[in-house]
Parts: sequence; C-alpha cells; structure tokens
Amino acid sequence: MRILVTGAKGFVGRNLCAELGNIRDGKDRSFGDLKIDEILEFDVDSNPELLDEYCQRADFVFNLAGVNRPKEQSEFMEGNFGFAEVLLDTLKKYKNSAPVMISSSTQVELDNPYGQSKRAGEELMFRYSQESGAKVLVYRFPNLFGKWCRPNYNSAVATFCHNIANDLPVTISNRDNRLSLVYIDDLINEMVATLKGQEHREGDYCFVPEVYSVTLGEIVDLLQLFKEGRKTLEVPDMGNLFTKKLYATYLSYLPEDQFSYPLRMNVDERGSFTEIIRTPERGQFSVNISKPHITKGNHWHHTKCEKFIVISGKGAIRFRKIGEPEAEVIEYIVSGEKIEVVDIPAGYTHNIENLGDSDMVTLMWANEKFDPERPDTFFESV
Repeated sequence: MRILVTGAKGFVGRNLCAELGNIRDGKDRSFGDLKIDEILEFDVDSNPELLDEYCQRADFVFNLAGVNRPKEQSEFMEGNFGFAEVLLDTLKKYKNSAPVMISSSTQVELDNPYGQSKRAGEELMFRYSQESGAKVLVYRFPNLFGKWCRPNYNSAVATFCHNIANDLPVTISNRDNRLSLVYIDDLINEMVATLKGQEHREGDYCFVPEVYSVTLGEIVDLLQLFKEGRKTLEVPDMGNLFTKKLYATYLSYLPEDQFSYPLRMNVDERGSFTEIIRTPERGQFSVNISKPHITKGNHWHHTKCEKFIVISGKGAIRFRKIGEPEAEVIEYIVSGEKIEVVDIPAGYTHNIENLGDSDMVTLMWANEKFDPERPDTFFESV
C-alpha cells in the first residue's frame, strides 16, 4: 500500500508519518497484517509537480494540509478549501478513486473564517465522493495534544507545557473553561485503523473514541505537579489515562539540557541511601549502596513491606520472626549475577549484609512512601 500524506511536516502529519514508517519497517506489528510499501510525504515546501506523481500512485490519501494562523483571513479559505480542491481535482485527473481522509475541525459549528473554510472543505469532500465513488473519511478534530505540537500557535496544552517546562509564566483567563482533548497517539491509532477499514463512524463523520474533557485549571495544576515532582519525587497516578498522556506530553517539552535532575544521597560510612520515586498509591522506590562487609537494617515493620533486588555485588538478607527470640534465622544469599526479588514481610526483623569486597547495589521498593510522623520502623537485631 502506498500512502499519500499531505501536511506531512505538521503536528499530526509528523506523528502519522513516524508511525507509518514503524509499520513499514516492521517495528510495529500491533496492526496485524497491514502492509505499507511507501509513504508519499507532501507539504507546503514540496515541489508542486510531486502532487501529480503522488496522486497517480497513492492507494490511500491522508489530507492533513491546512491553515490555522494565517496573516490574512482570506488565507483560511485558500489553505483549507483551495488545496483540498486541487488535491481532489488531481486525483480525478488520474482517475484515482483511492479513499481520502480529511482533517476538519469542531469549529465548523462556529461562525468564523476558520470554521467556514473547514465546512467548505467537508462539503467539497462529500461532493467528490458522490461524483467519483471514492470513500471519504471526514474527521472533525477537537483540541489535540501530544509530542511535537508547536507552542504559542493553536494549542493551549502545548503552550502550557512549554512555558512551565521553561520556567515561563502561564496566564489563564478562566480556570473553569473546559476543553475537549484528543491525544495524538489515540488519533494516530484511529487513522491507521482506517487503512484496514476499521474507522469509528457515526453517520457521515468519523471520530476518535478517546476524548477527554478537562478544565484549563486542571491541566495547569497537573503540569505544575509534574514540574515539582523533580523536587518532591512524587509521580502522580499513571492509572489515570489522561494524566499518563499529559505527563508524556510535558516531558517532550523539557529543554534538552535539563533532561536530568539530581537526587539527594544520604551518605555515611556504611554507603548511601537514595530515594528515587514516591507515588501516592504505589509506594516508594529507592537505591541502597552498601560498602564491603557492611550490614544495614536490623529493624522490622508492622504494616510496611518491602522488596529487595540486589543488582550488583553479593550479599545476604537475613530474617527472624518478631516475638520469638529463639526463632531460627532465615538467610537468603543474593547477587547481581542472578537477579531476583526478596520479599520483606511485616513482623520479621531483617538486615542485609554485603559479603563482597566491592560496593553492593540494591533496589528497594516499599508499599508506602516514608512518613516521618509514622515511620513504622522498629530497631531490633536479627
């Protein structure tokens, strides 16, 4: 299958071409037996003669070309209707009745030049379908968000992400204003599904089923939480799909010299202990470094439980059940050569000893983040 993408360098086009390339190259097999032979990319700076060539050869057309922020209002009609007309006329010229998808907008319901130009493009597409018999897929996009979206252009989410990531001010006229948002990967999955005839459709229009309704205030609050997380180590609930997708979007706007951030290492003569991540519902992750022949721990918990994973070095993890002074000491020998998880149950005092001559590195998970007011940690030798 040869696929023509107009507006290939835009936000949606760039993401679509990247995913089509993954499928073509066999890097993404989640769409089953879909076979893509060639991606024909066309944009405003392409040689106009290429459009003739591509319209002869294309088996499917994604028309993502359009104008959002022109200098003159007349450019709305020229960019959103005029190019679509040229594209369809070129397809008719070569008697190519390949399916055509067009990106419209929910703003067609508004009486403004942009919405009017998009509605004109829709009507043109439906007439073309009647005349040529070609299948058309008209999508009215709501607000979109995701990686590679240009800030300070036509996306509030992109602008918020960019400004907060770069320590710039954010201005909101009304925190309660609500947006309908579609995440770019959900849109791209829907668009790829159209290649297999599996689009979601209601009447004349197609749609992306995953739409999030979120206020401007909720978006900014989450983004500020993401930013502060580098200091607090807090990661919000990624089980919330919108939070997960907004977090991925936010990270894509980080300045390239600020991908890393320091952690506080608690260092003493025994080694170090460093918290990595705290979550409100999934506990806390840390890394522990023990110097050679050092023993750490010798404490127990009522409710807190942990998992230890030695990833470098060799050690022994020992347990004794609380309340039974004569209880047998249980020992597990662990090392980075055979990575395994050792559960630390409540009610057992425990320690970990570095048996080697080099530092031992242990990843640790606790089922709750540390609360200094209620540490649930009681010292007692194993």
